Amino acid sequence: MKFLPKTTGLVLLAPALMVSAAEVSRQPMIEVVAPLPLHAPGLYRDQLTTPVQTVSAESLKQGQALSMAEHLRLNLSSVTINEAQNNPWQPDIRFRGFTASPLLGLPQGLSVYVEGIRFNEPFGDTVNWDLLPDDAIASINLFPGSNPVFGQNTLGGALSLQLKNGFTHEGSELEVMLGENGLRSTRLSSGGSKGNFAWYLTGNYLEEDGWRQHSPSELRQGLANLSWMHDSGRINLLLAANDNQLLGNGAAPRTLLERFGRDQVFTHPDQTETRMNLLALNGDTWLDDELQLAGNIYYRRNRIDTFNGDDTEYEACEQAANLGLLCEEPGADEEVVELIGGGNASATLPSGEEPSATNNTSATDTTGLGTALQLTFTRDLFGRPNQLSGGVSVDYARTDFKSDTELAELTEDRGTQGSGLLVDESRVRLRSQVEHYGLYVSDTIDLSDRLSATLAGRYNYTSIQMRDGYGTELDGDHRFSRFNPAAGLRYRINPELNLYANYSEASRAPPPVELSCADPDAPCKLPNAFLSDPPLAQVVAKTWELGLRGQHSATEWRAGVFRSVNHDDILFINGGNLSSEGYFDNVGKTRRQGVELALSTSIDQLRLAASYTWLDATFQTPFIANSPNNPAANADGQIPVEKGDRLPGLPEHMIKLSADWSATQALSLGADLVWESDRVFRGDEANLNETVDGYTLVNLRGLYRVNPDLEFFLRVDNVFDREYETFGLYGESDEVLEDEGIDDPYFVGPGKPRTGRIGMRLRF
Repeated sequence: MKFLPKTTGLVLLAPALMVSAAEVSRQPMIEVVAPLPLHAPGLYRDQLTTPVQTVSAESLKQGQALSMAEHLRLNLSSVTINEAQNNPWQPDIRFRGFTASPLLGLPQGLSVYVEGIRFNEPFGDTVNWDLLPDDAIASINLFPGSNPVFGQNTLGGALSLQLKNGFTHEGSELEVMLGENGLRSTRLSSGGSKGNFAWYLTGNYLEEDGWRQHSPSELRQGLANLSWMHDSGRINLLLAANDNQLLGNGAAPRTLLERFGRDQVFTHPDQTETRMNLLALNGDTWLDDELQLAGNIYYRRNRIDTFNGDDTEYEACEQAANLGLLCEEPGADEEVVELIGGGNASATLPSGEEPSATNNTSATDTTGLGTALQLTFTRDLFGRPNQLSGGVSVDYARTDFKSDTELAELTEDRGTQGSGLLVDESRVRLRSQVEHYGLYVSDTIDLSDRLSATLAGRYNYTSIQMRDGYGTELDGDHRFSRFNPAAGLRYRINPELNLYANYSEASRAPPPVELSCADPDAPCKLPNAFLSDPPLAQVVAKTWELGLRGQHSATEWRAGVFRSVNHDDILFINGGNLSSEGYFDNVGKTRRQGVELALSTSIDQLRLAASYTWLDATFQTPFIANSPNNPAANADGQIPVEKGDRLPGLPEHMIKLSADWSATQALSLGADLVWESDRVFRGDEANLNETVDGYTLVNLRGLYRVNPDLEFFLRVDNVFDREYETFGLYGESDEVLEDEGIDDPYFVGPGKPRTGRIGMRLRF
């Protein structure tokens, strides 16, 4: 096996191959993937010691999914989602049981990179999927395992996105889409080149009412990628911005949905506004025929504002000395609620009504800077083909976080009406400074014509500084460091069959949001209250993989097993009556192991693909968890978690099938099917109660090309209109739904019903 020759500048559609414009016309497409944060220059796919999955821009368009997250769910093996917010751009993406989510409160175990820039939010390691227009994506690589070179958060895998540029994506395109539930979308893109200069511009505007009540969303996204290419390399200037408003009103009591319709919401609004400005410069150059330098530098400004209308735990005080006042936990241990500006809260609002709700607001304002440099040597070692890469990265972010809780009352439709009275205890003014430093190396050598080996490692150092702007309880300084290794072998049994084996380690330092919400004696309401910071240990994941992959003519297949063990895993433990109330804690070991099978083939005009995953995700260390709304909890609201209990929110079995048929040169038809087995409710870590039922979904799509420049498309999701849920947790419903006679602790995230959309694309 030979390594890649020196190539210049551009990244083609997946598979990602670095070639010059002149070489495109004379080279066959060869599958090449860059298993590093900075993409260049890459390795042939069959040299890799893990089964990387790739998505191209063409497959994204062909799949017609509403969002990138939905496409990953439907087409990549071992990927599932929890629709905790019921918003297409706010899903919890889970791969092999590891999570990347925009929601605080979930253990984040996947890292996300865009053009080599770390995209996890530094304040909570969360990922906001709505920040970039999907049309700007050239390719997505999903790297499995605890690949250390991707740094912080890569416990179970890494998503690496490459963006389009004008050299590889020329021409202009207008897309207009209409759909049910008020969906309206307009997208315009244009790419081209002139000499050594190229441009790619895209903008997207989308709005919808949402299929559930009180759930509209509006997206405004823009991106420009300006490129300059020379004989030995390229430079890209990236500018991106968005201004989005997302409403996703989350889980609701199961009984409420059954009695009054699956579009019902428990309380509202649950609104998130995201605004991002990104400026980045990246590129690479060959210093000589065997030495390449790649790098990037970026500036990023993010602001995330939330407004959540919620239930309340505040009630009229019971002790004689506090009559007429408002208390938390009325009774023997009651505490009088104090207001901002001094004074105790009255048991009645200025309107004369008792508080029956709260308005929880937050603002997270982050300024980030970073840079990375990477050197790659392609010189033979001991007479054998060898590729050695080493790099360094620095990421700095300062976040100003503030949150407040306002006393409110519920309206007739379970919305909230604020009173203007703010609770003193819940006010947070926190400034955090997070610094990530990384030094990594990766070497792949062909030990023989059939056997290649990869050795890699990364040293991570994280510094977190927190300063309380409304007291001193949140002040803290934390340091985390670790060296994580990886080693793998690939053996070519014959030209069509490869055996791979790999071991890897990665770590995750707890971010500020977890360090500030880790006291079981005083749970916080995410993301709206924080506490003093008991220390948390960083999570360390150790992963083994073994498998076979093969290709014959138009058929590809793979079969593998994996096992990941998290040490000192951090989970969000429910600790109050509200479903979002709890604390972060190290819970010892958790294990995710399983089997993956995948097959794809083409027969004349028909393309078929199938995958199956068995996922065994369990706790390996017994502990006592707080879950006060769990029907099986003891008198203290606790449940005993034993070794072998399943992790919540994860199906044990997943099957995905897809088919695409080019009926004529003008007409293409496609379908996909997803089946997932049941999953455990969040808050039932001890597996004491019933589970969220499994489900099967079938989706259809079609494309008709009038001519090379005009085409129409159609997609119908959930064709058979199945009622299903992807998520469940426990909550307290009786106070909000007392008039309806509902006292149901089982809250579920309902999946969307049958929906359709149509669209047109015009190229010019």
